[in-house]
Amino acid sequence: MSEFAEVLRAWRDRVRPADVGLPSGAGRRTTGLRREELAALAGVSVDYIVRLEQGRAVNPSPQMLGALALALRVTPTERDHLFRVAGVAPPARGTVPQHVTAGVQRIIDRLGDVPMAVFTASHDILLWNPLWAALTGDPSRYVGIERNLVWRHFMWGHEGVEFDAQHEEDFASDLAADLRTAVGRYPHDGALAQLVARLRAASDEFEHRWGEARVAEHRSSRKTVTRTAVGPISVDCDVLTVPGGDLRIVVYTVVPGSVDEQKLDLLRVTGLQSLTTAPLSG
Repeated sequence: MSEFAEVLRAWRDRVRPADVGLPSGAGRRTTGLRREELAALAGVSVDYIVRLEQGRAVNPSPQMLGALALALRVTPTERDHLFRVAGVAPPARGTVPQHVTAGVQRIIDRLGDVPMAVFTASHDILLWNPLWAALTGDPSRYVGIERNLVWRHFMWGHEGVEFDAQHEEDFASDLAADLRTAVGRYPHDGALAQLVARLRAASDEFEHRWGEARVAEHRSSRKTVTRTAVGPISVDCDVLTVPGGDLRIVVYTVVPGSVDEQKLDLLRVTGLQSLTTAPLSG
């Protein structure tokens, strides 16, 4: 058995279901994750996990390795080892961090009463809780560049989300300024440079805002999510930065005692049962 296959299986066995928000249940034959559970968390087929653990699948992509590292709740050192034994160079220090620490993972797993998600410094969504998906639409339906909030906002608009005039202006301006800040912080990140180049070529609005050369970080906004299973919900959005990892935890809250709070409580019950399929802005 290869080193990659061995560590993949060993690390799967050590992750407790409760660590990833799954019920432990009685009668489990393993204390760790089942293969189908790891497959679901990483967004791949069960057959692919089997082939990886048996050494029959070779050359996994960096994106796949990143998804496995996230699902397995590994440390940065373990993530780098997983990349190396798979024959892939670990993420360079000069690129946008994407590693979600165990502490951040626990925050998302345990605080299910408010919609929460984790984004990179360049606004790629990495992780979210069920209430986030129920409110904004399930992010797992997005692939590739579609997982980037800035791309979706400037290329698709924000159908299903309403801002007042000031917040709409601030939000769009902040997103462009966020990317410029990220470019300055991670000048060697090829994926980030390509994202900016594609946005500048495809979106006149983004090109205009990029030309303003504003540098900032988006911290808060107010919006109304109109397409939910329970009707429009107005939320306040606050962005928290993870020290040392340069990740953003985005939290949506509602005014206590309001109709919006009642609707969010109802949405927490209905969950993903009535999700709209229209792309939504985050």
